[in-house]
Amino acid sequence: MTSEPSVVEVTLESDLKNLEAAEEIARRVAGTAGFSEESKHQIEMALHEAMINAIWHGNKNDPSKSVWLRFETYKDRLEIRVRDQGNGFNIAEVADPCCTENLLKVSGRGIFLIRTFMDEFHVKHFPGSGTEVTLIKRIHPHQPTQGGTDREHESHNSTS
Repeated sequence: MTSEPSVVEVTLESDLKNLEAAEEIARRVAGTAGFSEESKHQIEMALHEAMINAIWHGNKNDPSKSVWLRFETYKDRLEIRVRDQGNGFNIAEVADPCCTENLLKVSGRGIFLIRTFMDEFHVKHFPGSGTEVTLIKRIHPHQPTQGGTDREHESHNSTS
């Protein structure tokens, strides 16, 4: 068996109307990789949040900019890369949505949700050309069919 990943790559216009297209690609890739329905939904939701961040916060909803997506399916995991053309952000400055003063805010939960739904989350800055986030979901060969979770061994990493 080859160690080369199966790759799907797409560039989308920086417009919220493209969320559905990105989610459909994620749904198909995750299905092909063998994820459970619950895991497919988690992947879709995490990508949804990453896309909103890239379009709205990164590219400032500028239709002349684009969002690049890359799905890499390996034997043991799915890696999704989302890159915008914005100025970047400092992950350490992102407010914790669970803090009392942030509980009623209408935004600010995207990264929290991504970390909740995925096994790993990484941020990489490309000065002058944008920010790339990497979302990783492990493929568990014996996912429970009822009552359990397929996230027993999770780690949330964030690097800048």
